[in-house]
This record gives sequence, C-alpha cells and structure tokens, in this order.
Amino acid sequence: MSVPVRDQDEALAFYTGVLGCEVRMDAEVWPGARLIEVVPPGSTVGILLLPPDGEIPVAIRLGTTDVAAAHECIREAGVALHNDEVLHLEGAPPMFSFADPDGNGLVYLEEQPDPTERLRAGDHAR
Repeated sequence: MSVPVRDQDEALAFYTGVLGCEVRMDAEVWPGARLIEVVPPGSTVGILLLPPDGEIPVAIRLGTTDVAAAHECIREAGVALHNDEVLHLEGAPPMFSFADPDGNGLVYLEEQPDPTERLRAGDHAR
C-alpha cells in the first residue's frame, strides 16, 4: 500500500517516531526516485511513503510468487497494462503496473523469499 506524502523525511519521522513503524527500505531506486517503505508494529503489510507527483506511482501493491504468470493473466483479461513486459529494476523485485476500472493504480510485485525461513526450518547451510 502507498500513501502520498508532501515531504518524505517528515513522513518517515512521523511513521517511525510517532507510530513506531520499522523501516523496511529507504533507498533511491533510480535518480530522483526515493522509495521508503515502513511496516507497522506486528504487521507484515508495508506502507510506501511516496510524493504524489514522484517517479514511483502511488498505488496498491499486490504480492505474487510468479509475477510473469500474473502479468499474463491480467493481460489476457483485457486490462491495459502500464508495462508491456515485467520490469526488472536494480534493487527492486520484478513488477508491473496497471489500473482498475476507476483508474486506481495497482502494482504486482514478485515476493522475495524470506531468508530466515530456511533457518527456521532447520536448514543452516550457507
């Protein structure tokens, strides 16, 4: 999920300092596009703090284990895709974007495996 913010630093201070959110990501994913994701305490749902007119669209983010299959399924349903191909950007999971019938932005992201899952399962190999 993303929310439009006028000042990313001010929003980051509020979400972390006041609400107790943890920073999952704070990086410039390409020049002029800062991606800040915070997670509320006890939640796995991230909130992206994005400028409303920035390079990264304010949208609902949806996770999938197979972004290529999701891309094909959405395309076959006749939905106009914002990306002809799945995007593979440095430092970000594979993704593509589109809109619902009312123009609300949606982004499918390929979920990355949690590296701690192997450890919890007893696999301590490096």
